Amino acid sequence: MKIHYKKKQLTLNLILGLVWLANGVIQTVFNDNTRWFDYIWFLLSGFYLITHFYQKKEKYLTIENGVIKQNWPFGKKINLNEITRIKHFAGEYILKTTSQEMKINIDLIDKESLSNLKTELEKLNVEWV
Repeated sequence: MKIHYKKKQLTLNLILGLVWLANGVIQTVFNDNTRWFDYIWFLLSGFYLITHFYQKKEKYLTIENGVIKQNWPFGKKINLNEITRIKHFAGEYILKTTSQEMKINIDLIDKESLSNLKTELEKLNVEWV
């Protein structure tokens, strides 16, 4: 099961990437005195555009084979049967095991995917705080 990002989050990254790209083009093409700093807009644009396409392709979370995994380069991975407690606090689910914890930002998750995530977490026989 894949837990999707909100469309608003994906659109925001795309718009910011395009705005920074346009700003970079304006700064380098129409400015007579181009400095090295003017090229940083292209890096910023690239960061947002790569983030947009990565988030669109990989989704926020993946739950399969008894494992919940965050899909970003240094994302955490937890076995569902090792979760001892789930805490809902300040717009986050905090999944705790005996040795690690994973924070899931609810504000980034699509409504339909959030209900699917809630259903999967409620299937676990753990303490909710």
